[in-house]
Amino acid sequence: MKRICTAMVAALVLALAACSQQETAGDAQATAEAAGLEALNGTWKTELASIKFEGKPNELLLQGGTYSCKTCIPPLAVAADGQFHPVTDRPYFDRISVSAVDDRTVEIHRLKGNREVSSTTMQVSDDGNVLNTKFTNANNPSAPPVQGTETARRAGPAPAGAHAVSGQWTPDRVQDYSEDALNITFQIADNKVTMNSQGESYTAEIGGTSAPVQGDTGGTTVAVTREGNGLRETFTRGGKEVAQTIIMPSADRSSVTFTSIDPRDGSKTTWMAKKSG
Repeated sequence: MKRICTAMVAALVLALAACSQQETAGDAQATAEAAGLEALNGTWKTELASIKFEGKPNELLLQGGTYSCKTCIPPLAVAADGQFHPVTDRPYFDRISVSAVDDRTVEIHRLKGNREVSSTTMQVSDDGNVLNTKFTNANNPSAPPVQGTETARRAGPAPAGAHAVSGQWTPDRVQDYSEDALNITFQIADNKVTMNSQGESYTAEIGGTSAPVQGDTGGTTVAVTREGNGLRETFTRGGKEVAQTIIMPSADRSSVTFTSIDPRDGSKTTWMAKKSG
């Protein structure tokens, strides 16, 4: 970017002086509110132990050569033959492969175009009550893949004759996660919010129109509004609201609490992040 010479900057300041005096009360209030949100500025690192899930259990079924996820949005059903099959209405993948590795393990791979964008390995514990999942998410081709593990606890039995991954599962813990992907950075100034996290970013005006989430291959947009001492992000995809996240700083500004709600099924996830920069 070219640097503007000092003399020109000085001339612009003088020329705009009269206009700046015409600032409305609403503009002044918005500026003051943005200044009050500066407690969110900086980089925050998620504490994995703080993650809590609320909502209906996930429901899976692998039986008769077909894998289905009844609680996926929208619900998913595909042949579990290890071959890639086309799927529709999926913003982040267009083909999926499901295979039963053994009687306790299932492997899933997803493609968008000819590129693998994510993979999941699910393995049920010996007693059948814990579902251990390893995942890799490479949706953003411009960022390193995100890897991690999570566990879920059985909330409903597998139907007779079905694979062990079948049944209802309540999410429990996220035990590992790529270190860099735990960080989120906010910069709030002049009534605008800039966010960077996991190779995705946006700049949105507080109370303004939706802005695109850069690096998100699903075409997600976000609108940002004031929420008490914090912010509310409203995410939209394909003209439909897919999530709302409330971001609230602690009184001593050393941590931030995130509360994310999916209006499509009412599920809620909360977590805390501590100041790291």
